[in-house]
Amino acid sequence: MTAPSSSPAALPTVAVLGCGWLGLPLAQSLVAAGYPVVGSTTTPKQLLTLRDAGITPYLLRLGPDFSATDADTLRAMLAGVQVLVLNVPPSKAGPAGYPALLRPVGSAVAAAGVKYVLFVSSTSVYPDEPRPMREADALASAEAASDLLRAEGQFTSAQGQWQTTVVRLSGLIGPERPPGRFLAGRQDVPNGDAPVNLIHLHDCIGLLTSIIQQNAWGYTFNASAAQHLRRREFYPAAAQQLGLAAPVFQPDSAGGKTIDSSLIRRTLDYEFRHDDLLAALASC
Repeated sequence: MTAPSSSPAALPTVAVLGCGWLGLPLAQSLVAAGYPVVGSTTTPKQLLTLRDAGITPYLLRLGPDFSATDADTLRAMLAGVQVLVLNVPPSKAGPAGYPALLRPVGSAVAAAGVKYVLFVSSTSVYPDEPRPMREADALASAEAASDLLRAEGQFTSAQGQWQTTVVRLSGLIGPERPPGRFLAGRQDVPNGDAPVNLIHLHDCIGLLTSIIQQNAWGYTFNASAAQHLRRREFYPAAAQQLGLAAPVFQPDSAGGKTIDSSLIRRTLDYEFRHDDLLAALASC
């Protein structure tokens, strides 16, 4: 593992593969910090948005229709890049699965000589059991049952070509994703006693930026707000904040997993902005 450092000799060029709800503001944050940034989008009209933000834009689509032209675009995008932020949601995967979706990226990373990969993953890799979940409770490998863990394994295997840090994000909230809409008005909702595992967009951006700035490579991190209210406590308050009908939970329901984010807190010099999820509702 690379020890975190806050004083790199020179700012590397960063590629953000997937400039959407999270990727675009992350790329903007990196530009504001002085990094040269290239970014991809699947939407032609977003090219100008990226360019206006100081991001060198590329139109790129992964998936079953990935073409020779797309392969050329990916190679051009990664030319001269030292850090790749891989931010392609598993929902973009087709029937062939998430590892197949990302396979061309791995080949392009190797060909381009990218030194570091920041893999944006999800805490959905953990079983829904009523106990704390730490990073070692779900291990990436080519043989893992989870598509997401197998995809992580494609970029964390010990090949020596690059170093990877995986960040497993909890449920995403923030602008355009207010959690009060998630369950509003629903009846007979199960798992009311399960803890809420969420993270605000501001903290996602802050953590991912800090990993790059502090050279924290070779880790797998959980990322979650410290507060884990029960679902029956949090979601009615979140719905009320939006003026929506509160969900009604079943009277008896089992608990669930709690995401332990202590490792990232110990390792990075970063202070979470939205550990208090009820207070965070005003920023969603």
